[in-house]
Amino acid sequence: MLHPKPHERGGKAHFEAGIKLGALFHQFVGAPVGFENVEILERAMESCVKLQPYVEHVKVRIDRVKLRERISAFGYTSLTPDMLHAEVVVKVGEKRVKAVLRWDERLKYPIMEIR
Repeated sequence: MLHPKPHERGGKAHFEAGIKLGALFHQFVGAPVGFENVEILERAMESCVKLQPYVEHVKVRIDRVKLRERISAFGYTSLTPDMLHAEVVVKVGEKRVKAVLRWDERLKYPIMEIR
């Protein structure tokens, strides 16, 4: 594993956290989801992020209320940005960063932010 120089660690941790959430968002939005596979999909998304460098923790949640509202007569719908909430903790050197992906209802846009 590459080890950044001490002066690069803070920025590197922030960058890595953003990359993890961006990849999660763009890889999975549009995936078929229903009550039969919602937990499986959440765990699969977490598993994919955990494989990446520097990840200490990841938690993904799909909004069950929105899922229920949108589910089709066939028992599923497509995952949309407003259904997705994710948190990731990344550690690079001694720098630990927690980042969150959440839907901002006022902006009608997915927000990624450092907490």
